[in-house]
Amino acid sequence: MRRSAKSGVAVLEFTLSSLVLVPLVLGTGVMGVNLIRNLGTIQLARDVGHMYANTGSSFYMSGYTTIMASLGADLGMSATAGQGSVVIILSTLKYVDSSDCSAVGAVDTNGNPTSACTNYTKWVFVQRLVRGNSSVRTSNLGSPLVSGPTGVTVNSTTGLISQSDYTKKAGAVAIFSGVNPYSVVNNIAQGLPTNQVLYVAEAAATGMRMPPFSSGAAVYSWGMF
Repeated sequence: MRRSAKSGVAVLEFTLSSLVLVPLVLGTGVMGVNLIRNLGTIQLARDVGHMYANTGSSFYMSGYTTIMASLGADLGMSATAGQGSVVIILSTLKYVDSSDCSAVGAVDTNGNPTSACTNYTKWVFVQRLVRGNSSVRTSNLGSPLVSGPTGVTVNSTTGLISQSDYTKKAGAVAIFSGVNPYSVVNNIAQGLPTNQVLYVAEAAATGMRMPPFSSGAAVYSWGMF
């Protein structure tokens, strides 16, 4: 074949191969970035969860918010509420047993819970803290209901809910299916010691957005301590 007859073949071949190679490279890059963000989110939930479980209800203090922002800096975490591309949701959960009902006077003369102990044998929120940008993702556990007759009062600073509220008001009930370390026998919780709590740390970060390879959906991780 004469040289003139082959003129432009290489350009055509490169163009056709680019239709496959360029999307492949872009897609691989997006997947890699989101994988890195996913691993970072898992680590963030784990680290913050450990601190929260060790610290307890005082985790609302501003110093801990600064630490969380530092841990999530690579993901775009901000210490300012409503900003950044990361949210951390911290929840303290408690299983309401007969001792809780007794503490708020919702038992009969025999010590058995009455109908006034609305949340008896249910998982409830004792504390809820949200740090970062709450619009990134909501909690898998739901959120305390703060309005209406069954709503609870969540302290705006500490995130704590009073014992009377989380025992008697349905707004404190958490969506916590699939895990129940308690077995109630004769109105007494067996298993996890009574009056103990579970600490749950959830973290979510906005993923990289590049249609059609990625919609930018948030990556999410949670840990229970």
